[in-house]
Amino acid sequence: LSLKLVIGCCIFNRKHNLAIFLKSGALWMCIVLNPHCKLEQKASWLKQLKKWNSVDVCPWEDGNHGNELPNLTNALPQGANANQDSSNRPHRTVFTRAIEACDLHWQDSHLQHIISSDLYTNYCYHDDTENSLFDSHGWPLWHEHVPTACARVDALRSHGYPREALRLAIAIVNTLRRQQQKQLEMFRAQKKELLHKGVTSITNLEGWVGHPLDPIGTLFSSLMEACRVDDESFHGFSDFTENMGQCKSLEYQHLPAHKFLEEGESYLTLAVEVALIGLGQQRIMPDGLYAQEKVCRNEEQLISKLQEIELDDTLVKIFRKQAVFLLEAGPYSGLGEVIHRESVPMHTFAKYLFTSLLPHDAELAYKTALRAMRLLVLESTAPSGDMSRPHHIASVVPNRYPRWFTLSHIESQQCELASTMLTAAKGDVRRLETVLESIQKNIHSSSHIFKLAQDAFKIATLMDSLPDITLLKVSLELGLQVMRMTLSTLNWRRREMVRWLVTCATEVGVYALDSIMQSWFTLFTPTEATSIVATTVMSNSTIVRLHLDCHQQEKLAGSARTLALQCAMKDPQNCALSALTLCEKDHIAFETAYQIVLDAATTGMSYSQLFTIARYMEHRGYPMRAYKLATLAMTHLNLSYNQDTHPAINDVLWACALSHSLGKNELAAIIPLVVKSVKCATVLSDILRRCTLTTPGMVGLHGRRNSGKLMSLDKAPLRQLLDATIGAYINTTHSRLTHISPRHYSEFIEFLSKARETFLMAHDGHIQFTQFIDNLKQIYKGKKKLMMLVRERFG
Repeated sequence: LSLKLVIGCCIFNRKHNLAIFLKSGALWMCIVLNPHCKLEQKASWLKQLKKWNSVDVCPWEDGNHGNELPNLTNALPQGANANQDSSNRPHRTVFTRAIEACDLHWQDSHLQHIISSDLYTNYCYHDDTENSLFDSHGWPLWHEHVPTACARVDALRSHGYPREALRLAIAIVNTLRRQQQKQLEMFRAQKKELLHKGVTSITNLEGWVGHPLDPIGTLFSSLMEACRVDDESFHGFSDFTENMGQCKSLEYQHLPAHKFLEEGESYLTLAVEVALIGLGQQRIMPDGLYAQEKVCRNEEQLISKLQEIELDDTLVKIFRKQAVFLLEAGPYSGLGEVIHRESVPMHTFAKYLFTSLLPHDAELAYKTALRAMRLLVLESTAPSGDMSRPHHIASVVPNRYPRWFTLSHIESQQCELASTMLTAAKGDVRRLETVLESIQKNIHSSSHIFKLAQDAFKIATLMDSLPDITLLKVSLELGLQVMRMTLSTLNWRRREMVRWLVTCATEVGVYALDSIMQSWFTLFTPTEATSIVATTVMSNSTIVRLHLDCHQQEKLAGSARTLALQCAMKDPQNCALSALTLCEKDHIAFETAYQIVLDAATTGMSYSQLFTIARYMEHRGYPMRAYKLATLAMTHLNLSYNQDTHPAINDVLWACALSHSLGKNELAAIIPLVVKSVKCATVLSDILRRCTLTTPGMVGLHGRRNSGKLMSLDKAPLRQLLDATIGAYINTTHSRLTHISPRHYSEFIEFLSKARETFLMAHDGHIQFTQFIDNLKQIYKGKKKLMMLVRERFG
């Protein structure tokens, strides 16, 4: 009753994790599979389960999605509902399997013989059909839907029948091994046809690892218990998972084998082998976030248990045997040559196999890991499967766009597998090349390839040894692939990637740096190529790091200058300044870069870019070129009357100062451009005053002082500037008065005071200003308070 209350309450408590519901469902299946359960009790349980199952909030088995699998639990035709039409069946809930299990029984005579005796054999049995009751040794087999069969094992253990559970577990494992052999033979018979198609519809919709009933975990636990307990303790029941924390201190032994095992086999070898069979099963990725996470989680948990077992020669033989099976079993294996596009990837499992096999059989280890590197679901050209003909374990999967919620985790595991192989292959040129090809073919994420490139670089440049040049080249190749992949896409790590690539190429050698500069347009943007790549290559630190002689330095500098000019042609706005900087030491290249700037100035460059380059030219001792660029910049500028804080004002003042220092002709040429581009009165008046303080060209080229008179405000070019300044003050005054508020009156009076100073610079300025003030008083006489302030200050 208390059990009913707990599980019943869970149905209505949405705060509970889905895992709790699934454990409840598995627990109920274990309860209804009690071999000595009375029919009345089972009927009562079935009624209660159906009641809970019908509740709207009863969770679905796979979390968010309705599982449309047929009734796989009831694999034997024992119940009235065995042939139920699955198309009309409601979604599978956490209690569906327990409900279906109510139709199962233990009366099958073959099953009874298996669990009752260690001596149940039939050496005269020669029926070699698929569902034979005995194998070629005469040992009993048990053909049933594997999760259901394993649920029987779990039920036997839970209800105090560990010996019976072990006997059934061994029969199931022997059945799985026989099935594996049959599948291998079947694939060999049709291998040519399948490989020609390059696609298969053969898969398992219901994988054993990640299954709600955890069949492989059940078999593994049952067999592992037998490795570490004596016969007396079989009278009790010990939960394997509860003791996993003690496993480090437990010593698993190859205890005397059960009668139905091969020579040299033990419960331990059988446990390991069934785990490998389950992990290597080719199965479809399930729908739904929870189900997909469970596949990953259970795989990692099972591998974690395997890692606690120390491998001896006997277990290594099992690993070799299963690795060969998995590689050769075609579409029946997750490591076969031909698999379904949506098969669960083998990266995590293959990494474990690789590290386990590597000390004993490196060739097999690499073959296994390389086969597992693929990720077909991301292959744009990968077909979804040949659905033309069914098969005994084939399932016709409808064409669909898969939603792999755990894809990022899967890609991380793929990356980890590749990194493990790179680390192991250090110093082996052939293996490194093979691993590199596999990475380039199978990994589609730029961030993961970049991580592998960095990993390879770190391994190749360990402090306690000389750099591994082959591994460095692998690192560089991966880095180049990342550059190509991310060239036309937005990636927030792009600058980091570019800088890292230059560092890597520097370690490889001068030819690598020269190579990336020669082919920069396939790897970098023009801005990256000039501001990061070429600039770093030309730096003193790079030259010192590479120990270059003068000839090598000049050759590398030549490549950098060529790159800079190409980039400046392609993107002058962003690359011209860098190109000029990089070409400073070569007269012809520098002239070419300067001409590129001039050609682009009229159309493709902004005033701010041109002013920046002009200032650079002046700083480098080219004032006339700076002046030319400044005049071009002025043609792109437009400052309105109210932009008296615009950032370009300093550039305008600098340009005028430069022109003034060069001479009267240069000043005369730039003033019309200033008048046309600048409408801000305060800026114009500032320029005007500066021009009247000293003689043009007073500090000319080479620092020579010129003698001469100050320029007259009554003659060109200053007369034009004075008129423009007065006109700007008049226009600005009217613009301000249109929307002026009382709180700005005092500021406006000060503005008029500055205007008067400019007016008075003209020979008739006093008259002009008086007329201007009188005009204001007449036009804006409605603004009485303001006009009163104007009269008080200006009469």
